Amino acid sequence: MADLGSVEAIIKNGKVQNLETESSSSKTTPTGYDKDSFLKILVAQMKYQDPMEPTSNTEYISQYATFTQVEQLNNMANSMSLSRASEMVGKTVVVTQTNSDTGKSTEIQGVVDYVTYSGNKAYLNINGTNYNIDDVTQVLDSDYTDALEVVADFQKNIDKLPELELVTEETHGDTIDSMYDYYMNMDDRAKNLMDKNYVTSLLQYVNQLDDIRGDTHRTFSKDKT
Repeated sequence: MADLGSVEAIIKNGKVQNLETESSSSKTTPTGYDKDSFLKILVAQMKYQDPMEPTSNTEYISQYATFTQVEQLNNMANSMSLSRASEMVGKTVVVTQTNSDTGKSTEIQGVVDYVTYSGNKAYLNINGTNYNIDDVTQVLDSDYTDALEVVADFQKNIDKLPELELVTEETHGDTIDSMYDYYMNMDDRAKNLMDKNYVTSLLQYVNQLDDIRGDTHRTFSKDKT
């Protein structure tokens, strides 16, 4: 009877109470109710039902059928979650975690090395650390991440250029010309990922070189150069 004793608290007048409103001090909905738990609740409900208003067999059958449907939906959701996790292996994802004490959110980005499963939950391993699949907020396309790397490298090269007034034809002419051509041949995805300040800075270097040569200023428009 020890098991049923823990169930009596949610049985009142032979009715199963709404678990969400059982305690005003807790905002967390109890989870983990399986078929055995449901049967214990059902037995307790039958035992402590109001003799003046007994529950009909039809109601019991209806309750069990409802529970079975919920269980099937839950199993289906778990199966879909596990399948989705497997498809993320090798992809770059963003995991967002929120500190329950401070409410501050942090993002972790990385490539999913492998997936582990525990208690019908899927966990993505990124750089040796497991993350709950429910915390994944973004899955990045491989072309997108490749473009990000290209842009990052290109912007680092712009950072290596000297101050504008130190630019010379002999030392920097070929480099700046190559960077101009490289930018002009970038695909639109990569261009859209470029920091606008870097685009402006590159154009200033190009035009500084144009001034040194006495040439007309080049632009980034493909209609006119």
